[in-house]
Amino acid sequence: MSQTTAGGLLLCRAEPLAARPAAHILRERLLLAPAGEWSVLVPEAKPWLGGAESVAEVLAGWGAAVALSSNWPVLSLWWEEGRTGFVLSSGFRRSAAYAWDAAGRPHGEPDPDTMRVLAARLGLDPVLDLEELERLTRPDAAADGASRLLGVIALLARAGLALPAGLNPGEPADRLREAARVAPAAERVEWAGWRDTVRAELAVVEDSPLGPWLRGPKARLAGAAQLAAGAPLMLWAARRRSPGWLAAGTVLVTHGAAALAYDRARRRV
Repeated sequence: MSQTTAGGLLLCRAEPLAARPAAHILRERLLLAPAGEWSVLVPEAKPWLGGAESVAEVLAGWGAAVALSSNWPVLSLWWEEGRTGFVLSSGFRRSAAYAWDAAGRPHGEPDPDTMRVLAARLGLDPVLDLEELERLTRPDAAADGASRLLGVIALLARAGLALPAGLNPGEPADRLREAARVAPAAERVEWAGWRDTVRAELAVVEDSPLGPWLRGPKARLAGAAQLAAGAPLMLWAARRRSPGWLAAGTVLVTHGAAALAYDRARRRV
């Protein structure tokens, strides 16, 4: 694949109604569409062309930011310059990543436990599905990088993923964007301002198992911890000109400030 075919997708293990507020925090123009029991986010622009980060780094940062603002996993798929790969983000847990070169061989030094983590966090069969995933890491003269990523997608169909027509890994970003625009029930996700974003985020959290953490000692402790972690991350990302990790730091700071403010407001009621 050449630079012209670079692109990526974010696969969220949630319906669009739940994924929309989390996607707003990225402050990027995205297209959101249902993908079976999942949601898919497609970038409208190509931020990896104007910065120091590769498409893999940008998508990994975005996936981490969305996962931090939700209670469901996010799978970032990317491809560029003959390489393909994915990064699985799940809240504050360590991300899991794997990459292949153009010939379908493992690229770099991937963690041998990545496929096991992927199967466990996405609810795949720990025996049959894991065996299929691990097969994607073994030598295969008939495979290339794109087919390896398509193999991952095929397995995720067993977990309820059904990508809209045309949203195939390996396609150029422009073609992905056009396919996403005509996908059934697709919508544009744009930055709505801090007040609306925080309000939407709180509504999502209140309906989730994290609801009890919105107020009280636990909420104050979590809010302070998020501020303490997010502020240095934002400074580091700004110096490195890393939009993906800047978004992740922004999520932490936003959540921390919102948690403390919400707890204070509720105590006054």
